[in-house]
Amino acid sequence: MDKKKILTLVEGAVMVALAFGLSMIAIIRLPFDGTVTLLSMLPIVVYSIRNGIKSGLLCSFAYSLTQLAQGIFVGGILGWGLTPIMLISCIFLDYVGAFTVIGLAGLFRQKEMKGWIAGTVSVIFVRYVFHVISGAVIFATTGKLWEGLDISDPWLYSMAYNGCFMLPELVLTTIGAVLLFKTGAIKMILKKQAAV
Repeated sequence: MDKKKILTLVEGAVMVALAFGLSMIAIIRLPFDGTVTLLSMLPIVVYSIRNGIKSGLLCSFAYSLTQLAQGIFVGGILGWGLTPIMLISCIFLDYVGAFTVIGLAGLFRQKEMKGWIAGTVSVIFVRYVFHVISGAVIFATTGKLWEGLDISDPWLYSMAYNGCFMLPELVLTTIGAVLLFKTGAIKMILKKQAAV
């Protein structure tokens, strides 16, 4: 294995650890799961844009496993009373699939600032879609979203409920990506990367 591959793997491991640490900092925690975190997806987005889709998907898959572990040990998904098929579907839709898609930000690798924004918005939207499908199909929840707003359709409820944490997550992560892109250190790294 050459030096560049080793550095890419080490960078990926650092980004997974950073993303996991940031995911533990909850800004808003919803009652039936779902959390607005302190830019927890940003390290994976940045890594994916810097290193491309293949490395990005590998890194984001590793991150999805940390999120699954967090869901098991902190969120208690094994105690939610799900049937085995529902549990496997939940693991795929809410954890492995939802967090692995973050690596698709690597599709926007050569697009400068527009790529950082498009990559961030796109992957967070796709993650939102995974959560909406999970909420509507697996949990089929209906009820009060907040005082005075009853939603009887499981798809609408899932879109609204998941939007309560995914929309702020999207806005914060996109702002974080823009601010990070504008820093001198990132611009220097990107120039060196383009020269290689």
